[in-house]
Amino acid sequence: MAGELGTGARAADRAAVPRGAALAGVVAAACGIAAAEVMAALTALIPSPLDALGQLVVDRLPGAVVTGAIEVLGAANRPVLTALSLVVALLLGAGLGRLGARSFPGAVVVIVVVGLVALLASLNRPEAAFPLVLLALAVAGTLAGAVLHRLLGHLGAHRGLAPPGAPTPTDPPVDRRAFLRLGVAGSVGSVLAGGLARGGLGGGGVAPTPTGSAPTAARPLSAVPAGRDLATSVEGVSPVLTPIEDFFRIDTAVLLPRADVASWRLRVTGAVERPLELSYEELTARELVEVDATIACVSNEVGGSLIGTARWVGVPLAELLEEAGPTAGAEQVLSRSVDGFTAGFPLDVARATPDALVAVGMNGRVLPLEHGYPARLVVPGLYGYVSATKWLADIELTAWEGVDGYWIPRGWSKEGPVKIGARIDVPARGDREVAAGAVVVAGVAWAPGRGIDGVEVLVDDEVVAAELVTPLSASTWVQWRCPVTLTPGAHRLAVRAVDGDGRRQSEGPAPPAPDGAEGWHTIEVRAV
Repeated sequence: MAGELGTGARAADRAAVPRGAALAGVVAAACGIAAAEVMAALTALIPSPLDALGQLVVDRLPGAVVTGAIEVLGAANRPVLTALSLVVALLLGAGLGRLGARSFPGAVVVIVVVGLVALLASLNRPEAAFPLVLLALAVAGTLAGAVLHRLLGHLGAHRGLAPPGAPTPTDPPVDRRAFLRLGVAGSVGSVLAGGLARGGLGGGGVAPTPTGSAPTAARPLSAVPAGRDLATSVEGVSPVLTPIEDFFRIDTAVLLPRADVASWRLRVTGAVERPLELSYEELTARELVEVDATIACVSNEVGGSLIGTARWVGVPLAELLEEAGPTAGAEQVLSRSVDGFTAGFPLDVARATPDALVAVGMNGRVLPLEHGYPARLVVPGLYGYVSATKWLADIELTAWEGVDGYWIPRGWSKEGPVKIGARIDVPARGDREVAAGAVVVAGVAWAPGRGIDGVEVLVDDEVVAAELVTPLSASTWVQWRCPVTLTPGAHRLAVRAVDGDGRRQSEGPAPPAPDGAEGWHTIEVRAV
């Protein structure tokens, strides 16, 4: 008897949850997400709920997990996280569809709860406007609920938990063709609308159009002097200035902070005699300088691409600090972004680094949004995790002990000087076969602030001195080329550099954590 009752209960459950209910939930969730993304793309005051939830998760993950994701995924960490967030949301949608087939009021409760969580996550964002975020989520939730109700209705799912049997005249009709039409339309519409909205979020990295004196931040990019860019003569070598579209981006911001430039202020506070507060127009109205500088991520592996050189335009950091007047207790420059990220480095380093900037322009353009608009710090010679704060809002002078930036409690070194590095660009990693005989090996080497005094290429056991191209400044990398002769067969090519202080690059190997990778970049080639 008990077995018969159990079988009957399972049959009733299957009848109450028709095939397609999970798909109905997925389509409904997609429609709600797309609606929210479209509204977020219309104004900077509505963050993307999908990204806001992702950011909430990232901010609460252990440092080792975040570090591991960055090391494994590199610049792809954000797209991967967004894709995972979307997959999780759609899987939850499938569960919502099955729940709605059993109890539509229960599904409505879940939609409201998810909306409240998304609201709280969105309101963590400094740019979020409560009424607009609430409106966007209300629209998204209502659309998701309406689509779910309609799709389940076409499946005849609003019968509740009635026992299986012949349908009664009061049961809603089953119309699978209507279900398919609405499902396909909802799916395609969500993909198109959501895709267009995602493309518009952040303008693909383009900063909002500034006003007032801001155009002074975008100086035309002058041509690199003849003979100063090896990329014009050796194909495959990194250009002396990295194009913006190729410049690496590594940070903790899942959601690009979109500061309202009209209300944005840069504040210099803490242990200072004269606190400063500058609007964007006031900052860009100052005498701006150009600096060619290389910056690097501490997560860069030996031979990695998380390093780049740009022509930055901005206000010297030391100028702002001296104007504020550091007091006796000022030992650290602690910078804070509009979304709360912090980084700190010694005040003495800021004073001794003339090329350190509060940058507002990059490679002839107003600073792109994905690289820190409206302003960011650029401090040649320090890894980005202690210095290169983007979407800059505050510079606070503090004591050194007891005040740490974001990454320090997560296991990274308090001080982050860039280590000597060199990379082989030619032959490229994929070019495992080269023509025997004369071969050009070429690449870049760096020790920002100290400069590069020499580069040596090791061909098996033979050391060959490379030719250096005159760098654009002491703060940039150096391009190098080294003609070698390779006999037929397998060869090991390695590179090492010597900095301006006479220190030779360590053979390593050492991983990026906790203070930067070390080792000679080595590739294997076969001459044929």
